[in-house]
Amino acid sequence: MKVAIYSRGGETVQAQDLINLTEALLNAGISPVMYSALNYQFQNELLARYAQTSALQSFADASDLDDSFDALISLGGDGTLLDTVCLVRDKMIPVLGINFGRLGFLASLGKDNIDEAVQSLKARSHVLDKRGLLHLDASIPLFGKEPFALNEFTIHKREFSPMIKIHTYLNGEFLNTFWSDGLIVSTPTGSTGYSLSCNGPVIFPDSESFVITPIAPHNLNIRPIVVPNHHVISFEVEGRVDDFICTLDSRKELVDKSVQLAIKKENFCFNLVRLNENNFLKTLREKLTWGFDTRNR
Repeated sequence: MKVAIYSRGGETVQAQDLINLTEALLNAGISPVMYSALNYQFQNELLARYAQTSALQSFADASDLDDSFDALISLGGDGTLLDTVCLVRDKMIPVLGINFGRLGFLASLGKDNIDEAVQSLKARSHVLDKRGLLHLDASIPLFGKEPFALNEFTIHKREFSPMIKIHTYLNGEFLNTFWSDGLIVSTPTGSTGYSLSCNGPVIFPDSESFVITPIAPHNLNIRPIVVPNHHVISFEVEGRVDDFICTLDSRKELVDKSVQLAIKKENFCFNLVRLNENNFLKTLREKLTWGFDTRNR
C-alpha cells in the first residue's frame, strides 16, 4: 500500500507531526511518499530520523501521482486540502484531510487522530464521499490544466473598481443581471464556504446542484438561487474597467471583460475520505455549533 503526504508546511505543521504520521504509516506497512517541498523543509529532521532507511520517497507534482497510490493525506486546513484537487485531478485518488488549521470542514480529523486514520486506511474501513466538481469553460484558455474547482467559482470586481454587472444565463436563457461586487457559483461542498458567508444556503454534499450567490448586490430583492448542476451557467460581464478577477477555489486570474465564461458539472469527482463515525450533520453541529444552546444542557 502506498500513500502520498501533502502539506503547505509553514508554522502549523511541525517536524514532529510529520514524523508521527510517517512512523504510523511505516508501522502499518504503508509506504509514505512525501511532497518534495515538504521533504525539503524538514530535511534535517527527517534525515536524522530516517538516514538508515530508504523507505522515504517523494513526489513533486501531479505528474508523479498515478493509480499505484491508494490515498493522499493532506496535513493542514481546508485550503491545503483544496490544493490536492489539482494534484489528484481525474485520477480519483482518495484524499484524507487531517486538520492543522482552524475550522476544518473538509479536513475534519484532528492531528490527535493520526493513528486512527492510518489504521482506517490500512483496513479500508473508511467511507468515500464522492464530491462533485464544477468546470469552467472560457473563450480563452484559463487556469491551465486545472479549470475545475471543488468549492466555488467566482467573478469579482477588482479592488479599486466600482461594482460590475454580471449578465447570467441558464442553458442560454436569461436569468438575471447582478449589479454587485461579484458572483459565486458554489458546489454543495462549497456551500459552507464563501457562499455561506454571503448568506447562501447550506446544501447537502450529495445534492446534484449549484448555488448562485451574489456578493454585495445593489438590489435588496436579489437572493441566492439553487439550480440543478446539469444546467450550464454562462456569464457576460460589464464594468467601468476593462477586467475583473476570476477564481477557482483559491486560484485566481485577471480576465478581460470581453471573455465569455460558462460553468458546468465536471465529468469526474473528488473522493474525500471520512471515517465511519464522521458525517455531514455531525460536522455542521461541531463546526457551525448548530443546536448549541445553553438551554439544551
